[in-house]
Amino acid sequence: MSAPTVPTAPTAPTAPASLLLVLREDLDVVLARDPSVAGRWEALGHSGLSALWAHRVAHRLHRGGMRTAARAMARVARRRTGVEIHPGAVLGRRVFIDHGAAVVVGQTATVGDDVTIYQQVTLGAVGWWADNARPAGERRHPAIGNGVVLGANATVLGPVTVGDRALIGAMATVTEDIGPGARVYAPRSVVLPAPGEAPAVPDDATALDPVRLLASAGSW
Repeated sequence: MSAPTVPTAPTAPTAPASLLLVLREDLDVVLARDPSVAGRWEALGHSGLSALWAHRVAHRLHRGGMRTAARAMARVARRRTGVEIHPGAVLGRRVFIDHGAAVVVGQTATVGDDVTIYQQVTLGAVGWWADNARPAGERRHPAIGNGVVLGANATVLGPVTVGDRALIGAMATVTEDIGPGARVYAPRSVVLPAPGEAPAVPDDATALDPVRLLASAGSW
């Protein structure tokens, strides 16, 4: 029997670049990945871009010891964009936040380069009941590798690692390490006939059993 595959740590974001260069890359990514945006002037009004740019500045303030100013900027960005990114979180280059509504990124989270984040994504901690017992300075939030796609309402909790180029599908919940290139999907919804509509009776009469329907919904 072969040894189990151990997820490798995500590739670290590229070396720090000038803030102006990073902001320009962020703008170019909006144009490249959002087909609804027709030009640069329109891209400047993209809520995900506004939240990301505010975080770029807030993170530098936080890193420089100006924590109060950093939190104030993050709070304003949240009110204006619906995106809550803690100033301590580390975001790589060319990160794209699509739509942005209700995205939450925790303090010790790290996000690699070329990551796509859709609406309602949470990169959070497990909870205070577990985090308060951790040693000071220990990571409480996820580490997201390069090129990862986080689908709408995906939730990644705790100090887990998501490998490079992994895809976390819509509504999926991740609480353990995910290897590079892996695909994580939530179970599909169960579709039942409309009320008053007689369903077709299959040869196997037990096929309509709710337990079996729910179990089969998880197969893709």
